[in-house]
Amino acid sequence: MFRHSRSRFAGLLGIALILSGCGLQSTDSQSKSSADLKIGTSLPLTGQASEDGKESRRGYQVWAKTVNDKGGLLGRKISLVVKDDATNQNTVVADYNALISRDKVDLLLGSYSSLLNFPASAIAEKKKMLYVTPTGGAEELYKRGFKTIFLAQPALASGQGDVFSDYLTEPSSKSTPKSVAYVTVDDSFTKPVVDSVKKNLEHAGIRTAYFETYANDLRNFDTLAEKIKNSGADTVVQGASFNDAVGLIRSLNKVNYKPKTLYQTSAPSLGSQYADAVGKENTNGVFYSTSWAPNASTTGNNEFIAAYRKMFPGSEPSESAADAYAAGQVLAEAVTHVGSIDDQMKLADWLRGNSVDTILGAFGWNANGSPKGNVLLGQWQKNKVEIVRPESAATSKTVVSPWRTGS
Repeated sequence: MFRHSRSRFAGLLGIALILSGCGLQSTDSQSKSSADLKIGTSLPLTGQASEDGKESRRGYQVWAKTVNDKGGLLGRKISLVVKDDATNQNTVVADYNALISRDKVDLLLGSYSSLLNFPASAIAEKKKMLYVTPTGGAEELYKRGFKTIFLAQPALASGQGDVFSDYLTEPSSKSTPKSVAYVTVDDSFTKPVVDSVKKNLEHAGIRTAYFETYANDLRNFDTLAEKIKNSGADTVVQGASFNDAVGLIRSLNKVNYKPKTLYQTSAPSLGSQYADAVGKENTNGVFYSTSWAPNASTTGNNEFIAAYRKMFPGSEPSESAADAYAAGQVLAEAVTHVGSIDDQMKLADWLRGNSVDTILGAFGWNANGSPKGNVLLGQWQKNKVEIVRPESAATSKTVVSPWRTGS
């Protein structure tokens, strides 16, 4: 997920509550009739997180069209109002203020990343509007006593690495390491994932050969790759967004170092974008945690993929698009079961007491809006993504080891 410093959360709540709607950037509002159900969001369509932001927009668009083709929500056609927050905290606050006060949207959907959802969700909380978000796995978002925020993913960031560490410590695992190098961007999503894997593997007696947190503006990874190589670690665990995941692989190749096992938090979920950036020969065997599997038999998954391909010919959906679609599913379930949007605290109460079937699987929520579920362990195999754990959801019975086998 998008990189951002944990320290940058300090003071965001206050900023979120006082910023006005100035400086918004509107990029995707549609003509609306009085009968339309206006649903607003702000996404990073430009800036550092634009790859995922654009995919999130596509996911929302596919969901809205799918619902509209079936008659809409509460008998009203959905009209999306999408703004560009430019991956900027101040802009996302201004955008959500504008969505509520100027655009008069009926419902909200979340942005992309914990960084942007932290302040944006404070606006929704103040206005007592339901805030279902496709991303935002940092624990800080759910420690504020808010009643309106819900994450439409199966697990928080702190639990997303468990499926990988559990696999490594299986008696039959092909990839059990002797020593591990851990590197992560200074980010409130990726750090908890890496810290959890490190804690689990150290508890299992596996030695930590190297650990480093690097700045989120790092662009040259050659020095870091040399340090990893010199550590002698046979496994590398990286907490990364897109650009730094690509950068580290390129630098590992440059210093001629090929660890037995490579795990990256989320960048490999971007499908062809990831493969094109790192080179298909470098994908085989890469592990990552994911909320979504393209070939999973979950509620609406086949419909989502078919609709995505029809709307965006030549493209395949990514995890970010799937997460956004699932957020729409969650929102629609709450609205449908309550039967009204007049009191959105009732929508929140319904979600707290129920689970929802989505293309990510079925899951419910704790009182603070954090999800109660588990993610999947994915691996690139022969130029495509497979799910390898848990075995009950596996799409491949084999696990590729070592990394870049066959390259």
